Amino acid sequence: MGMNLMRSEPAMRRRVLVVDDETDFVATYERLLRREGYEVVAATSRATGLAMLAADPPHLVISDLRLPDGDGLDVVRAARGARAPVPVIVVTGYPSDETRRAAFAAGATTFLAKPFAAAVLLAAIRSSVDGTQETTT
Repeated sequence: MGMNLMRSEPAMRRRVLVVDDETDFVATYERLLRREGYEVVAATSRATGLAMLAADPPHLVISDLRLPDGDGLDVVRAARGARAPVPVIVVTGYPSDETRRAAFAAGATTFLAKPFAAAVLLAAIRSSVDGTQETTT
């Protein structure tokens, strides 16, 4: 039991910024992340995501590639270029070798193609927050 307390306590202090214009995905991320003990803030546009990132940097960003007002890679670059770089999980419903390469070139730590299992996302979150290597699915 003490081990679970030690693992969940740091997660309680971890804030995740979700940038995705699909409200169903945002709701899913919020439910999943909150159940794991993360605080979640969400943006449905590139501009809002960039503003939230600059105002109060999170511990992790999950960003869609295609946003209504621009490229999610701008969010990746801003997160990775911050004074204290923030890991970014890039998600897309339009995966290709080109988008995967572009995401990693921009600094993404993980690239996930929608749809993906909750367990895959949780593993990506844990590895990104713990600072392990780049992954792709």
